[in-house]
Amino acid sequence: MPVRKLTTGTLRGKPRLFRQNTNGEFLTRDESRACYALIRHNVRTYESAGVVQVIHGKENAEATMKQFKESQSSADGHEGWRYFLEKTELRAGMNPAEATNLRQRDLEIREAKELEK
Repeated sequence: MPVRKLTTGTLRGKPRLFRQNTNGEFLTRDESRACYALIRHNVRTYESAGVVQVIHGKENAEATMKQFKESQSSADGHEGWRYFLEKTELRAGMNPAEATNLRQRDLEIREAKELEK
């Protein structure tokens, strides 16, 4: 989705730039600079196939997810396989297996912290 225009706004009295994509939604500077993990999972079995790709920028991530969905076979979709995006601290372009392992480790750490509460 290409960026259409830049609009100035304010947030708590401070000037802020927002990007408006072609569908009319505004993206903050953070969304356009953040990295997103594209994750494949099965909604029927709750099985995760892990991180497919780490992408820079929300618009790029959404476009990549759309490409994956469009290239997915109907049998694959019928079996329950879906894609979703997750904002991440992982580096864009990193190895998917390494990204999956790091994401899993982070999830386990967060879960352990919640159990300690």
